[in-house]
Amino acid sequence: MSLREALTFPNPVNEKAARSVAAGVVVLATLTLVTQLWWLAVLLAAGFALRVAGGPRYSPLGRLAVHVVAPRFGHPRWVPGPPKRFAQAVGLATSAAAAVAALAFGATTVASVLLGVLVVFALLESAVGFCAGCWAFGHLMRLGVIPEETCAACNDITLRQRDRENATQPA
Repeated sequence: MSLREALTFPNPVNEKAARSVAAGVVVLATLTLVTQLWWLAVLLAAGFALRVAGGPRYSPLGRLAVHVVAPRFGHPRWVPGPPKRFAQAVGLATSAAAAVAALAFGATTVASVLLGVLVVFALLESAVGFCAGCWAFGHLMRLGVIPEETCAACNDITLRQRDRENATQPA
């Protein structure tokens, strides 16, 4: 396997698995806030880094979501992968900043605010399916910051519908 293959992100992504991962993020970030055990923020950031690198392939939480939790919610609901990878990168930046703030600078208030924001957005993803990172990704595409070819499916709703239909038909 080449490095390029090892660092690919799945496209499309099962939204049910993504929402399950978000629920795990809520649990770990909330545990970090409640216990003030800031090394847990490092674990949170590491999980995000693994998911940015290769989707659920390298992440224990991602593998649990894909192989155990999401299948219990029925057929997959396919959504474009690039916005989900962007959202994971935002989570990585936020959780890494929280870990550095708390562990390197003792700025636990800053770390708490950052993790609090992460909890809110991960809760929105897990509970109601609103992915703030995906929303921002769409706006960045419309502004031309992210090239349209990065995610053809993001602009063509019919591709998502076809993917959904193909996923529910027996092979």
